[in-house]
Amino acid sequence: MENITIKHIKEKLTEQIALSIGEEPSNIKSDMLMHELGLDSLGLVELFVFIEKEFKIQLMESGISQEDIQKIDSLSESISKAINN
Repeated sequence: MENITIKHIKEKLTEQIALSIGEEPSNIKSDMLMHELGLDSLGLVELFVFIEKEFKIQLMESGISQEDIQKIDSLSESISKAINN
């Protein structure tokens, strides 16, 4: 897979989260905690499925930790590391 930028990953995650919570992507701040954005457990599962399909990684084997999943910023960086290594 070609190198995908963190900016691109952030945009994709923001779009998916916006869709999940019924919000405009422009209203979502990437440094907010997922639960502050209104993402519930079902929304997180949907996000995980999206990540695995969109970026072709297996989250369980990716090394992405629970702390990484708390914010779009940290999740984007972790996905970037997982797919660009």
